[in-house]
Amino acid sequence: MSKIQRYFNMLKDKRVAFIGTGVSHNDLIKLFLSKGINVVICDKKDEEHFDQDIYEEFLSRGAEFALGEGYLDELFNCDIVFRTPGMYYNNEKLTEVRRSGVVVTSEMETFFDLCPCKTYAITGSDGKTTTTTLVSEFLKAEGKRVLLGGNIGKALLPIIETVSESDCAVVELSSFQLISMRESPDVAGITNIRPNHLNVHKDMNEYIESKRNILYHQNAYSRAVLSLDDETTRNLSDTVRGDLAYFSIKEKPENGSFLREDGMLCYNERGKVTEYVNMRDIKIPGMHNVEDYLTAIAMTYGEVKPETVAKVAREFGGVEHRIEFVREIEGVKYYNNSIASSPTRVLACLAAFDQKQILIQGGSDKGISFEPMADEICRKAKVLILMGETAQKIQDAVTASPLFADSGLKIIRVKNMEEAVKAAYDNSEAGDIVTLSPACASFDMYRMFEDRGRHFKQCVKAL
Repeated sequence: MSKIQRYFNMLKDKRVAFIGTGVSHNDLIKLFLSKGINVVICDKKDEEHFDQDIYEEFLSRGAEFALGEGYLDELFNCDIVFRTPGMYYNNEKLTEVRRSGVVVTSEMETFFDLCPCKTYAITGSDGKTTTTTLVSEFLKAEGKRVLLGGNIGKALLPIIETVSESDCAVVELSSFQLISMRESPDVAGITNIRPNHLNVHKDMNEYIESKRNILYHQNAYSRAVLSLDDETTRNLSDTVRGDLAYFSIKEKPENGSFLREDGMLCYNERGKVTEYVNMRDIKIPGMHNVEDYLTAIAMTYGEVKPETVAKVAREFGGVEHRIEFVREIEGVKYYNNSIASSPTRVLACLAAFDQKQILIQGGSDKGISFEPMADEICRKAKVLILMGETAQKIQDAVTASPLFADSGLKIIRVKNMEEAVKAAYDNSEAGDIVTLSPACASFDMYRMFEDRGRHFKQCVKAL
């Protein structure tokens, strides 16, 4: 009997709760119900506001429900709880549940525990989705069957019974997933660590320690890739047990990938240098994308040929919502960078173009300072269009910059995305670039940053 079979047999007489439905849970709930497992769906939405199609389907298949106020109280009557990444692990009620003896886990934790194939995982404050996608594209181009999941793609535990040892699992992991992980990937990559999600995490140290979890449980035969240029990430090197490689755009590591003076992306293995692709041949713009390629090269070194990387670089058009070209109208180019939910992501977007931009910013507050982007906005933006609950905080940070007085920067306040796009159109001229780079989360107006980006694209296409 396989480990996977033993796992599902163990659950036969257990009561298993799922906090919330959605991307990471719906298919998993269906799998558990098909196995005859007792499933309880817990959600803060009451029955009136719960998705009726999902409710009727799961009810007809034997699921129980604990909905509305006090929905977490039912967890004390369960044996195992699957939390969504959006449910903070150190939530007071979840902590009580764990102390009472109930197992609290997640889809991704359990997948790592049961997965029979090689695993690659990427985390970081910025760049993790593009890097994860690149690792996946590299391996697919080499003929591998790749399972893409975690914080990107789809839930992987529902398909665990179809995974073979010859496959590759490539996953993106957020701090909310990593905070409780007790399994680490065979190959781990950390792009960078910068202040983020401090409205949820207890403090910056907890955020860093969550990221460190991707390394803690690796063994001597594993591989870890860290940024040599990002001090916080570089300082995690003492945690690495296996092969340690770095990536850098500033210097040549003894073991790792680097950007050579002539623009060539290379890998140095203790004196043996392998050339991959010139940065001029990478289809997606920006030095941050060069860093993402270097990370992916270091994570797949020895498994992916240089010519494979070069082919992907020439053809890969980027991931949706990441400096995604939307449309050119009357000589003005519009880019959707809705993923830019922090100042560091905004800085990367500002650096990606050699001209001043018209920026659309604002959203919900994550508890991080906007001061780090203020000077660069004064240097590299001609118009700043602000909306959402953080509009005043961003305006205060920008106008407090010593560069603001002589910048010529025009600041416009609007109420919503339609007004923002209209203001960008009215204040642009041929040759301009307009980017949605919010510097904030989306939750004041949208369910997810993807919804914000798609609404921006709809507004641009309606011009």
